[in-house]
Amino acid sequence: MSYTLQQLSDMEDIRTLKHRYFRGIDTADMALLDTLFTQDVTVDYRGGNYRVRLAGRDDMLEFLANSFHSGAVAMHHGHMPEITLTGDDTAEGIWYLEDIFINLEGRTHTIGSAIYRDQYLREDGAWRIARTEYDRVFEMIRPLADNAQITSHHLAKVGRKPDQRTAIDHLIEWEAA
Repeated sequence: MSYTLQQLSDMEDIRTLKHRYFRGIDTADMALLDTLFTQDVTVDYRGGNYRVRLAGRDDMLEFLANSFHSGAVAMHHGHMPEITLTGDDTAEGIWYLEDIFINLEGRTHTIGSAIYRDQYLREDGAWRIARTEYDRVFEMIRPLADNAQITSHHLAKVGRKPDQRTAIDHLIEWEAA
C-alpha cells in the first residue's frame, strides 16, 4: 500500500500524540495531558483486578492526576503502533504497552503489558485521543522489596501530594485478585 505525504504526516502526528500521552502520565504533566484528549473522550482499561471506565476529559485528567501522584513511580512504553487512517480526520491505533508501576504508599510493584486500542480525531488541526481502552496481556503485582531504594523520584516533586488528591473510586471497579 502506498501513502500520501499527508497520510504519512498524520500517522507520525498520531505516534507523537501517543508518545506524549505516555510521557505525560509518567511525569504528571497535566498541562500536556490536557491537550491530548477530546472533550468527550471515553476510557475503558481492563486490568488484572480492576476496570476503569470513564467519559470526559475532566474525569480523565482527575483519574490520571490521582493515579500518578507523589506516592507512585511509573514507566510506560508504547511499542509497535498499528495506525489506520479511517477518514480525513479520524484514525484508529493499536499499541503494545509495557509498564512498571510502583506504589510506594502501598508497597507494591506492578509490571505488565497490555494491548491499547485507540480512536483518534483531528480537531482544529491537532490529533487528539477520542477513545482509549486496553486489555492486559499480563500483570504481576508483588510486594516492593524491603531493600528497594528509589534514588530518583520525579513524581514525588511534581505529582499530587496526599492532601491534594481527590477520590476516584467511582471510576474504578475492583475485583478479587
